[in-house]
Amino acid sequence: MSDELLAPIGNEVELCYQTFGDPDGEPLLLVMGLGGPMTWWDPELCSMLAAEGFYVVRYDNRDTGRSTRIRERVTRGQLVRAFGGRRVRAPYSMSDLAADAVALLDHLGLESAHVAGISMGGMVVQTIAVEHPQRVRSLTSIMSTTGKRTVGWQDPRLIPALIAPRKPGRESYVETSVAFWDVIGSPGWPGDRDKLADRAGETFDRGYSASGMMRQMLAILTQPDRTQRLRSLRVPALVVHGMADKMVHVSGGRSTAAAIPGAELVLIDGMGHDLPPALFPTFVEAIARTADRASD
Repeated sequence: MSDELLAPIGNEVELCYQTFGDPDGEPLLLVMGLGGPMTWWDPELCSMLAAEGFYVVRYDNRDTGRSTRIRERVTRGQLVRAFGGRRVRAPYSMSDLAADAVALLDHLGLESAHVAGISMGGMVVQTIAVEHPQRVRSLTSIMSTTGKRTVGWQDPRLIPALIAPRKPGRESYVETSVAFWDVIGSPGWPGDRDKLADRAGETFDRGYSASGMMRQMLAILTQPDRTQRLRSLRVPALVVHGMADKMVHVSGGRSTAAAIPGAELVLIDGMGHDLPPALFPTFVEAIARTADRASD
């Protein structure tokens, strides 16, 4: 595992990133979801992927962790209007987040990579694939969706918690975070509350931004429907989704797999909107299997 490094990628944005494995291995770019720093990709999972021959790169999206904060403010009123389908101007788009990832590949001297993304990260890697197809060797979309509003919806009971003002401070963030993961995590593999608290504390210490999370949320709510563009892909693709996902309904995963020609769909009973360690071998084997298809 490398030190945490900074990549200046243009437009006054720097991305914090870290690598695992042999730089001569198959490059695999991991993209995290809403409000999630790169450390939410468990180091054990990253090391397991590296042991499969991948050169693993994980990074903080803009507005998370130690990457650049965007200055423009987003209000809760804008989020509510966007959630209702009204036109709202976002500080940045899913295309901008995808361009960040491509610029990181440029910084690392990688012409292309296998890409895997979780939730919002799945939306980002789908966008990379449709807008920068020459940069993608294989695509893995985990607990994500196509951008079509009639699939991949959130349980409406989650919305108040997502947009509610948070009390300031580390203790409040940790308490709220653990409670939220209790709701959206995998009922088949309940999370360890002490480990969830430790991860939340680390997330806060590395640089949590409530306003950054709102900017990312607006990018999600204003994204286009990628369904038709996904139909044009000619790349090995894997779609993984939990049957108990409350954050992104399983219809999002089904629709993604249906849109991408030849995509493999893996549905997991008891899995919610997280990555239970018990499933790490399943994820590693499936990502490796999909990458192998790129060399067939």
